[in-house]
Amino acid sequence: MSLWQTIILAIIEGLTEFLPISSTGHMIIVSSLMGISQFEFTGTFITSIQFGAILSVVFLYWRRFIQSFDFYLKLFVGFLPFGIAGFLLKDIVEELLKSVTVVAVMLILGGIVLLFIDKYFNEKQPDSQPTFKQAFFIGLFQCFALLPGISRSAATIFGAMTQGFNRKSAAEFSFLLAVPTMFVITAYQMLKSYKTIKPSDMDMLLIGNAISFVVAIIAIKFFVGFLTKYGFRVFGIYRIILGTLILAFLAMGFDLKLV
Repeated sequence: MSLWQTIILAIIEGLTEFLPISSTGHMIIVSSLMGISQFEFTGTFITSIQFGAILSVVFLYWRRFIQSFDFYLKLFVGFLPFGIAGFLLKDIVEELLKSVTVVAVMLILGGIVLLFIDKYFNEKQPDSQPTFKQAFFIGLFQCFALLPGISRSAATIFGAMTQGFNRKSAAEFSFLLAVPTMFVITAYQMLKSYKTIKPSDMDMLLIGNAISFVVAIIAIKFFVGFLTKYGFRVFGIYRIILGTLILAFLAMGFDLKLV
């Protein structure tokens, strides 16, 4: 992997990880167009630079992490359904991850939901913190993100809004819940592949994490402001276009692969 490919993938990761548009769908197109989707290190790299994105949430919301022990318990309760489902269904999930068609279809279906979500939820609720029951319910919605292309962010934001959260509070709890969820996913994938990482790859990993950290900070700040003012519709349209684009590439015979 070259330096410019490292930079591009890290920017895409930082931009898409916390937006409801599926980072998986973007990685499919970008890595395939660059001709590196078949390399084992590409998958390891994309997984590892999620750590930089995780740190961006801790950096931006560090006060939340020193509030109380209840905060950590709520994050654990929210993560629990995903953790259990992911462990029990890991073989099925790994098979689904091999299907680019599944990703494209989930992008489109999720986009359709985002087109109408603003009409069905009142935006007059004040900012709020979840109860343990609400955190668990949002965690159940996070399980939908086991389907590649759904978007963990989209699933958890939708789950939070069904519990009475406004758009801003729903997005922020989604970011916070990403910390334990993405940390476990990243740690699991790194344990599986760390033996294949060469010393020469370490520079790329450090650069990638640094870039994804900075870009994710910018993306989160933009997303909260944009979402509060304009809602989800534009993200729904974008998802539908991206999913349709992937299906079109597949129909034309392009060899798109999940890294």
